[in-house]
Amino acid sequence: MKKFFSEFKAFALKGNVVDMAVGVIIGGAFGAIVTSLINDIIMPLLGLIIKADFSSWFIPLGEVPEGTAMTAEALAEAGVSVFHYGKFISAIVYFILIALAIFIVVRALRKAEEKAKEAKKKEEEAPAPEKKPRLCPYCRQEVADDATRCPHCTSELPPVEE
Repeated sequence: MKKFFSEFKAFALKGNVVDMAVGVIIGGAFGAIVTSLINDIIMPLLGLIIKADFSSWFIPLGEVPEGTAMTAEALAEAGVSVFHYGKFISAIVYFILIALAIFIVVRALRKAEEKAKEAKKKEEEAPAPEKKPRLCPYCRQEVADDATRCPHCTSELPPVEE
């Protein structure tokens, strides 16, 4: 039993599992935002523009009892089957709008990732700043960094500060 729990702990704490769990949670939260955007903002505006609410479109599939209001709820209470084609149209529009929202977000993330890659590439391609040559403090001639004496004036050189 102890081995089982240690194996489970190793599995559950792997980076990929934790990353996936975080992704699912963030995805759920993002889904709620997109759902609210579609249901509370876009669909009412779309209904205002086309002067219709798709969800209220239906066809009764049977004889409507006299005195029953022609609403889906009233027909359902009266036992009349209703063909809700408007809800299907709403679902299609909803799907298209969600797909569009996700496409826009993914596209923006890809562009940001590409810009980051380009910046990193430019940073890697940029030449290193040129190192100033070491000069002899006496004759002002160039000397090697590891030299202890100047090859031009033979003066003893101070150690190089790094």
